[in-house]
Amino acid sequence: MENGTSSTGDAQLDQSIRQWLQYDKNPKTKSMVQDMVKEGNMEALKKCFSSRMEFGTAGLRAAMGPGISCMNDLTIIQTTQGFCCYLEQSIGNLKERGVVIGYDARAHPPSGGSSKRFASLAAAVFISRGVPVHLFSDITPTPFVPFTVSHLGLCAGIMVTASHNPKQDNGYKVYWENGAQIVTPHDKGISKAIVENLEPWPESWNTEEALKSTLLKEPYQDINTEYFKAIQKHCHHREINKKSEVKIVHTSVHGVGHTFVQSAFKAFDLRPPYAVEEQKDPDPEFPTVKYPNPEEGEGVLTLSFALAEKEGASVVLANDPDADRLAIAEKQESGRWRVFSGNELGALLGWWLFRCWREQNSDAAAVKNLYMLSSTVSSKILRAIALKEGFHFEETLTGFKWMGNRARDLLDQDKTVLFAFEEAIGYMCSPSVLDKDGVSAAAIAGEMISFLATKKISLSQQLTTIYEEYGYHISKNSYFICHDQEVIRSLFERLRNYGGTKDSYPTECGRFAIDAVRDLTTGYDSNQPDKKAVLPTSSSSQMITFTFSNGGVATMRTSGTEPKIKYYTELCAPPGNSDVPHLKKELDDLVDAIIENFFEPDKNKLQPKPQ
Repeated sequence: MENGTSSTGDAQLDQSIRQWLQYDKNPKTKSMVQDMVKEGNMEALKKCFSSRMEFGTAGLRAAMGPGISCMNDLTIIQTTQGFCCYLEQSIGNLKERGVVIGYDARAHPPSGGSSKRFASLAAAVFISRGVPVHLFSDITPTPFVPFTVSHLGLCAGIMVTASHNPKQDNGYKVYWENGAQIVTPHDKGISKAIVENLEPWPESWNTEEALKSTLLKEPYQDINTEYFKAIQKHCHHREINKKSEVKIVHTSVHGVGHTFVQSAFKAFDLRPPYAVEEQKDPDPEFPTVKYPNPEEGEGVLTLSFALAEKEGASVVLANDPDADRLAIAEKQESGRWRVFSGNELGALLGWWLFRCWREQNSDAAAVKNLYMLSSTVSSKILRAIALKEGFHFEETLTGFKWMGNRARDLLDQDKTVLFAFEEAIGYMCSPSVLDKDGVSAAAIAGEMISFLATKKISLSQQLTTIYEEYGYHISKNSYFICHDQEVIRSLFERLRNYGGTKDSYPTECGRFAIDAVRDLTTGYDSNQPDKKAVLPTSSSSQMITFTFSNGGVATMRTSGTEPKIKYYTELCAPPGNSDVPHLKKELDDLVDAIIENFFEPDKNKLQPKPQ
């Protein structure tokens, strides 16, 4: 091997390492690889070089470090070269319209990698091919990238972020010209183009020249102004906001959100939220939290609760580090804090946006043009509201890429898409961003809280009112950890061939009768006349939904990014059934039966979610 290194004894591995040392110009990652080879550290070399990061519809997400399985200068260049070539083949006027690139504040000093560095390398690749690049000069929330694609009519967008992943990770998220995340077959086409363009082009490393190019444009000021102008369309109670005495605490969990949420509150004339001092500035080390994920609930919010107690605030808002998600907690009369689930916030925001829309639209027929969307594993509460109020509700597959693309289709047909959400605290409250957006959601939630306060109503009370009117929707979601793909496969195959009968699904689970089964791995749906599922199917991931005769719905699915088998369960009661303790017990019993009969955790050696 080159550079005085010896062979590992594995021809394919040797070739990958040789190619890497030939192409990599980052001295830190290059010397890390040279050291591994010198030390004969086969375990580390295999980890870094045995398989290339897979480019999927969510783009890339992996640890920063050397090698083809990690996020680093060279893999960013290779990925962007592939993406650029694919765009050249797909879009005729790429060189007239250009692309946008944004980034968060993540950094990994040992390998010299950072979101800003990766973004400037991606810009250099496009500029070397004569493509105009709108490169943000500073960190931005993820929603600014799809907003810019739509607002400026660009061909594509790239956001360098790993969202709420652990600090060592980074990611590369891609948006298409329609302003939504890419869906198949674009991921396959980009993936193929990456492998065909592994050798860095002469100018790909030259970020200094690229940053001086006339093709480089700086969108920060313009987009900052235009975004906050666009979200003001969703501000309906400015006079109430101006007078509101409500105190709200906000944390950006060491991410990018602080400045932007302050600006969003200002755009709505809301009193500025109190910022959690220890967490308001971006810090790639995330020093005050174990995981920078507000979905983890109270642990991430400890400092927020302490500030709220000190300032006498009743509500806490929290963004994840790239500010595309939003968590909310409220102090209860008992003094304890209630962290709302994503499904509960979906109910509150859906109710609020419809209420505001109805105030503005007196024409009774307009409701027929109105749509709300949610993912198939999220609460069915929007379906219940839609049935009663007369608007349309649609379900999509899991993930905002599906909701964003469906919203685009509906908008192109002159429909109004008012709201979309997923249970993983993701909300799209404005069609100017066809993805989840925690910044606009924070301001809209701020206005809703201020409005309710004028009527002396808390969020918890309003949520109860929604459930009383449209029917209680009680959900319980969790997961098991399983690192063995064969165990996962056989667990799902057992459900498809239940009781040893081929292609036969269970008809009951413990004492609970099953009315319908939908399998989005095979494309089977017992509810459809032709038994074929309406939603797209994917044989590469496992996903089965059971509908029970007691109003329960349960979905079991594998995670695309983690070694988990997730379950999502909900009991949908008709309006009038308000015996909440009974409904909760019924759901608990159903979940216990599913775990015992379908997961079989002891037999399959599944680890429960850590408490």
